[in-house]
Order: sequence, then structure tokens, then C-alpha cells
Amino acid sequence: MSRGFRIAAATGLHKGDRPYQQDQVLLIEHPRAKGCVLGLVADGMGGRSGGRKASDQVLMTAKQLFSRFSPAVDDMHDLLRRIVNDAHTVIKLTALSSESEPHSTLAAFLVNPGGECVWIHAGDSRVYHFQRGRMVLRTRDHSYVQALVDLGRITEDEAEVHPQSNILIGCLGMTAAPPPIDTHHIAKLRPGDLLMACSDGLWHYFTPEEMGAVLADQSPRSAVELLVDEARRRAMGTGDNISIAVLKLEALPRGPMTAED
Repeated sequence: MSRGFRIAAATGLHKGDRPYQQDQVLLIEHPRAKGCVLGLVADGMGGRSGGRKASDQVLMTAKQLFSRFSPAVDDMHDLLRRIVNDAHTVIKLTALSSESEPHSTLAAFLVNPGGECVWIHAGDSRVYHFQRGRMVLRTRDHSYVQALVDLGRITEDEAEVHPQSNILIGCLGMTAAPPPIDTHHIAKLRPGDLLMACSDGLWHYFTPEEMGAVLADQSPRSAVELLVDEARRRAMGTGDNISIAVLKLEALPRGPMTAED
């Protein structure tokens, strides 16, 4: 990462009010390239074992491909697309020997040592980009209600409480169609920028303004704890699994002035 700022990061994982955990979260630095970071959440579906197997496959695939990635020569978009496609293939193969049909969402961001960023998603897990507490952009869900919003049939507020809000039209492991692949590129992250990947078990309970305020005022670790705790409170005993990964760029304190400054 370029001089003048540092990375602070944190993750959170909670099973909510479900009897078992099907979400997974990953936030790791490249083993050979300091400042190259991959963050990812996966929300598995498909019964007690099927959903967890699917999200596990996403994480294992991401770790393997990231370890072979070379930030200096390899394309960031290609890495993220391959994670999606390879995990999709493995999940489909797993389904052949499974009693259920495993599926998984994916939301991931990749930051290279120079501050360049690419993100990707499939399903209704999201990536958010905040700048000093203000939402700059987020991913758009591959879901039935998002399609209705895009068609102008319902509003964003109506989508939040729609009875079919959990129906996905694209994710990993589907047999009818390949996973959707939507990527976004940020040429250079700067101090004050923050990336957050999270499952619907978290974002469902907050407005972007609420999340942005917490993320701007708190350290990533404190923000993750506060958001997870508040999502649990607002769920009132009906909460889904929660997964969240946060990466924040913080400005380094300026040293004493010198004659050359």
C-alpha cells in the first residue's frame, strides 16, 4: 500500500437465530505481497449440511487461487471471476453426491498494494464502498425483489419488507444458469475509504446512512461488534446468519515538520 495511510480491518461471524451456521467470511493478506488484501463473504444455502459445504467451497477456492495470484502481473478482474466460476463448478459437483442442492452467494473485494480495488458479487450478499461515512456505491442484488425495483414495480423501501425478498435469480451452484458476474473497479483507494462485504443477515437491518455513521466513527473491530449486536437486537429472535468483512484506510499521523517540508 502506498505511503501515507494504513489498513485497519476486521471480520464478524454470527449464526443469528438459526440452528446452524452457513455463512463464511475471509479477510487475508497475500502471503508474498504486503498490502494486497482479499475480503470475502459467502452465504450458503441448501439444508443443514449443503449450505455450509457450499460456503466452505467458496472459501477454499478463494484461498487457493489467491495464494497463486501475483499482483504485479496478474489481472485482478480475472482472479475474482475465476474464484466465482471455479467455486460454482465445485459446488455443482458437490451436489451430485449430496441429498440437497447446495448454493452460495459471494461478495468479495480485492485491494492491491498500490490501492487499486476490484470487487465482485453473485446473489444478495453485498459490497459497500463508503468515503468518510457516506455511501459511494454498493452492489445490486441478484434477487427477485431487486428485479422488481429495477422494473419500477416496487420501491427500495417496499423491497425491504417484500415477502419474497429471499428469492435469488442468480448465485453459485445453480444448475439452470451460470452465476452472474458483476465487477466494479476503483482506480485508487484513499484515506477515508472503507470497503464492507456482508450477507443479508446484516444489511437487512440498516440503512446505508446508519452503517456509514458507525463505520466512520468506530474502528473496524468496534464497528463490526456494534453492527452485529444491533442487527441481533433488531431481528427480535428471527435473525439469519451474519457475516461481515471490513477494510478501512486510515491516514498516518504527520511527523514533525522539517526544513524540507
